[in-house]
Amino acid sequence: MKLSIVIVNYNVKYFLEQCLHSVQSACTGIEAEIIVVDNASVDGSLKMVKEKFPEVFLIENKENKGFSSANNQAIRKSKGEYVLLLNPDTIVEDDTLRKVVTFMDQHPDGGGLGVKMLDGKGKFLPESKRSLPYPSVAFFKVFGLSSLFPKSRLFGAYHLGYLDKDKTHIVEVLSGAFMLLRRTVLDKIGLLDEAFFMYGEDIDLSYRITLAGYKNYYYPETRIIHYKGESTKKGSLNYVFVFYNAMIVFARKHFSKENARAFSLMINIAIYFRAFISILTRFANKIILPVTDALLIYAGIIFIKDYWELHFIFPDGGHYPYAFMHILVPIYILIWLLCIYLSGGYDKPIRLRRIIQGLVVGTIIILVGYSLLNESYRFSRALIILGAAWGTLIMLAERLLLHYINIDGYKLNSEKNKRFIIIGEKEEMERVSQLLQKTGMNPSFTGLVSYHHHRNNSNGFIGHLGQIKEIITIHKINEVIFCAKDVPAQVIIDKMSELKDEQVDYKIAPPESLSIIGSNSINTSGDLYVFDINAIVKRSNRRNKRMLDFIVSVTLLALYPIVLFVVRNPIGLLSNIFSVLFALKSWIGFTSQTERETHRLPEIKHGVLKPLDAFQNKNVSEETTTRLDLLYARDYKLTNDLNIIIKGFRNLGRI
Repeated sequence: MKLSIVIVNYNVKYFLEQCLHSVQSACTGIEAEIIVVDNASVDGSLKMVKEKFPEVFLIENKENKGFSSANNQAIRKSKGEYVLLLNPDTIVEDDTLRKVVTFMDQHPDGGGLGVKMLDGKGKFLPESKRSLPYPSVAFFKVFGLSSLFPKSRLFGAYHLGYLDKDKTHIVEVLSGAFMLLRRTVLDKIGLLDEAFFMYGEDIDLSYRITLAGYKNYYYPETRIIHYKGESTKKGSLNYVFVFYNAMIVFARKHFSKENARAFSLMINIAIYFRAFISILTRFANKIILPVTDALLIYAGIIFIKDYWELHFIFPDGGHYPYAFMHILVPIYILIWLLCIYLSGGYDKPIRLRRIIQGLVVGTIIILVGYSLLNESYRFSRALIILGAAWGTLIMLAERLLLHYINIDGYKLNSEKNKRFIIIGEKEEMERVSQLLQKTGMNPSFTGLVSYHHHRNNSNGFIGHLGQIKEIITIHKINEVIFCAKDVPAQVIIDKMSELKDEQVDYKIAPPESLSIIGSNSINTSGDLYVFDINAIVKRSNRRNKRMLDFIVSVTLLALYPIVLFVVRNPIGLLSNIFSVLFALKSWIGFTSQTERETHRLPEIKHGVLKPLDAFQNKNVSEETTTRLDLLYARDYKLTNDLNIIIKGFRNLGRI
């Protein structure tokens, strides 16, 4: 066996599917085996591999063993002369494997090899080649100097920015995303160090290769796409701690005690510095828009109040009481913003109708509450309505401004306004176009571009691949989708590299898949269009479920004197109402905690009722009960919850 490809997967099913398609194509003409190690994914990865790639050797872990341990599992079972460690969020060119194996055959001094990596927009990823994290190198990296001076031999040493990315070099560190290793070298130096759960293991292994007298080659004659950031979120607080703690493990293992202590101190300072910046940034990103909304609404109501006082209420002099502007108006604003949040008005992409919907609901709640207040606190119904009108106007204007000045993350429902082109052959392009429609994208323009140059503009084509640059310009295209069934990976990567400066996004549609995959930057979790089930774990579904729980609880509390004669356990009902109000329970949950763990259902609050309560006949098999739970989790709808509550009303007091 010439080559063993090892892929460790953890909850990136769609990226893994695309990766395996590209690897299978690249294995043509090579005696190779593909081993996938799944670290207890709950996203359906195992089922996908078994159904679509039955020839892949699959190792199913019952727990997340970490990157190093999982790779070692596969390496021990592998038979290849070379072992390739490959991330699941990658795509290799059709000739990548042949080229790298040939190069290593011709360079027997090579212990490991890495290739040129591009991100999902075709831009070079600097971590394709790296230096060891010596104290000075690490210092310049963690405090950002390497980013400011990437070409400097002093400051940019971490990513070796001074080396030509288009030439072959001997480097110190290879990336674990694509790491080709010689079997005889692994036999000599050992496998990955399992002290590194995630991150740092590639640095450690690269260093041990050089200590053994072998070389690590950076080889740019072939390329891969690496959707960096899919398996782990690079901007997350957890990433900061895990990554930099891995650096400390490396220092303690390979540096002298004195240097390791100094390095650890510096890294710990960096950890808390970066953690503080991460927390501050996340907090600012979450509150800046609501705080701005609140301040603008309050400022507008001050102006409206002064005008209303002067011209309508107190033309001869006088003012509203102090409590109006300093107590009631802030409460009104809080209710408006809360209703906007619950309506999804702060979700991205921004949808103006959700903001209007939240303001309308909030205004109704305020007016109802206003009518219940003591007359001495009913200052002005007109100012509530005018304040809501002002809030609608200023919030819509604010978001339109953010949209038109192109502030990242604040585009208005950008998916439905996008203009797409799909590149491939007729049959596959039509399938992908239908998939876009099913995912709810509804693009404003979808053009079909033929992969073959000899095709003319008939049969629905607007051009061919050789005209892609002109097509993007003339049709004002936002996004290019390549059909992987028709367009070779090498051609896809060529075009992405060629057009990397165009203001367009790129995605790839794997054959026979319900996904279209792409990623715009290291800071995103990747843009993924999937025609899939409406899972309960979606943020909008969790929020809607919580909102329904709250509304049902308040309604039951208000009607308790009546419903206590209907339910079987009135005391239990009262207890459940308060438990749900304080988010200790939900009205609907899974059958049991044991079933949830056994079948890897998503984690939700313990429920008073179960999906089974929607059926009159409760004498069903355990298998049917489990299937009901799975269907509830995978295709969540508010109407399902309401139906279960109505059918199981008498059991709402169940403890």
